[in-house]
Amino acid sequence: MAKSSGNNRYLRRGGSGGGLPGRSSMGGGASPNALAQAQEMLAKAQAELAATNIEGSAGGGAVRVIMSGEQKITGITLSPDVVDPDDVEMLQDLIMAAITDASEKASEMQSKSFGAITGGLGIPGLG
Repeated sequence: MAKSSGNNRYLRRGGSGGGLPGRSSMGGGASPNALAQAQEMLAKAQAELAATNIEGSAGGGAVRVIMSGEQKITGITLSPDVVDPDDVEMLQDLIMAAITDASEKASEMQSKSFGAITGGLGIPGLG
């Protein structure tokens, strides 16, 4: 293992800098006021998502799943003609397809809602 000469300017302690050039040691440099505004906007977006219902369907609408914007299932509706005791597997497949459809729509809504807020913050992985 090679010895460090102690001349690596990125690893030195003390003095100004102490990290990567152009970066403050406190993170992204966003003001506390901007962070408070972002938190408020996120809380509002979460409340709006919780109050929003999304419908997913399968089998031409024979199976419908209602899901909140938080991806919690709040209701399932089955058309009577899709209930066949001799073909339970088809009904199970239709229910899963409707859940998947609703979940994808809810995920897309979340991405749009939160992406508009977090994208402007410059936080890696959130924009």
